[in-house]
Amino acid sequence: MLQITIMENKLSHINEKGEANMVDVSSKPDQTREAVASGFISLTAETLEQVKANSLKKGDVLATARIAGIMGAKQTSNLIPLCHPLQLTKVDVSFEVLNTGIKATALSKCIGKTGVEMEALTAVSVALLTIYDMCKAVDKTMVISDVTLLKKTKE
Repeated sequence: MLQITIMENKLSHINEKGEANMVDVSSKPDQTREAVASGFISLTAETLEQVKANSLKKGDVLATARIAGIMGAKQTSNLIPLCHPLQLTKVDVSFEVLNTGIKATALSKCIGKTGVEMEALTAVSVALLTIYDMCKAVDKTMVISDVTLLKKTKE
C-alpha cells in the first residue's frame, strides 16, 4: 500500500482564517540583514552603444537608473502591501554592460527584525524599468528577465 504524506507549507502572510496579514516580527531580535538581487535587460547593439556614449535624449541612463533603483528600494513597503517599512542603512545599485544587454545588481542592508530581500528585488526591478523607459524610443525589442534573489544573510 502506497502512503502519501502531504506536508503543509504554511505561508507566513496568511492568518488562521486564511486572510492576508502582516507578520508580527516584534519578538524577533534586531540583526544586521543584507540581500543581493540581480536582473537583466536585453538591448540591441545600437542601443548599448548609445547608453555607453551617453547619447540618448533622456540623458545618462545608468546614473538615472541607479538613483531610481535606490529610490525604489526605499519605497518598497509602499508598493508591496505586506512588507514592513524598514530603516535601510545601505542600498547600492550597479550595472554591468554586456554584449546583449545590461545586468543590474542591487544590495540592500539594514539592522532590523526582518529581511531586506524585497528591497533588493524592488531596486533591481525599478532600475531595469528605468532603463526600459529611457531606451524605449530607440529600442522596441527590450526584454527584462532573470530578476532573482542571489543572497540573503543575517548576523
